[in-house]
Amino acid sequence: MSSTSPSSAVKAQRPGRLAQVSRFAQRNGSWVVLVLMVIVMAMAFDGFLTGSNLGQIARQASFYAPLALGLTFVIFTGGIDLSIGSLYALGGVLAAWASSAGFIPALLAPLVVCGVIGLVQGMIVAGTKIPAFIVTLAGMMFARGLVLFITDEGSVTHHVAPGSGFKSLANGNVLGIGNTVWLVVILFIIGVVVSKRTSYGVTLLAIGGQEDAARLMGLPVKRSLLIAHTVSGMLAGFAGALTASYTGSGVTTLGVGLELTAISAVVLGGTMLTGGSGTIIGSLAGITILQLVANLINRLGLSNSNWQSVVNGVLLVVVAVVQTYLSRMQARNKGDAATAEEAAKDAPEPEPAIPGL
Repeated sequence: MSSTSPSSAVKAQRPGRLAQVSRFAQRNGSWVVLVLMVIVMAMAFDGFLTGSNLGQIARQASFYAPLALGLTFVIFTGGIDLSIGSLYALGGVLAAWASSAGFIPALLAPLVVCGVIGLVQGMIVAGTKIPAFIVTLAGMMFARGLVLFITDEGSVTHHVAPGSGFKSLANGNVLGIGNTVWLVVILFIIGVVVSKRTSYGVTLLAIGGQEDAARLMGLPVKRSLLIAHTVSGMLAGFAGALTASYTGSGVTTLGVGLELTAISAVVLGGTMLTGGSGTIIGSLAGITILQLVANLINRLGLSNSNWQSVVNGVLLVVVAVVQTYLSRMQARNKGDAATAEEAAKDAPEPEPAIPGL
């Protein structure tokens, strides 16, 4: 006599398989969408797969990718950073202003100032348990006010100093690929290694899953939150510095609403806004999808830029609904698997076989 029937074995295995499929879809669905978009646009538009067009899309995405990268770490914890758009503008203004002193000051000024603002936000979030939404909303207003103060209410535009080597940071290229693209590739490789191969990445996801449980396990919750918000601020400032290097000036109006674009990219990449689940590389796919949408709208001849916001909004809603469905499916499958395991434990032991029968 066998201890379990084939049908019960299949039922016990099925929840695990469904969970794997839904988990794969949630984590890698953005790349599937990205590949499909590229295939469709390549078939529909001549010249889409040219090196110049793809290079332009990659370059445009590279200016916003650092924002999405830093924000992903914060969202891993279940928090949010609404200040990155204003920090992006602040970083650009500071870089242009400091460029007269040389390349290093132009790069360090936005990293230090925006990093300190991110650090202060992280200290408040970790120390007081005030929701990150409120803290970073205040940080957004503070950074935007600082931009207006430096530029005399926006009446003064700081330009990158003529002949400054800082301008080559975003305008140069290596092997025919823009410097900004190479920098983003390096940043995301580091981000993937940190999230997948270090205890810090595990801690961030644990905080997002259940912060109190992470504290009980002895994980460095406060330190991890501090680092996440500091890195988010620094990367926002760095993105602004890249833009200033590319355009040759620090424009005060840049970055308005950019935090929403970054949030959209992270969500499109498969990271849950509730925290505890997501991937770094998915955020890169998300920001690339948004740039493909912009390229598609331009090729369709829709001159009104609001169309991009409409399409991005529809994409965000669809992805949010799909993520919610997949999360519920995973939870249900885990429950089914646990029930099957308990049933197997409670099942009576098989009777010993009688020799000769």
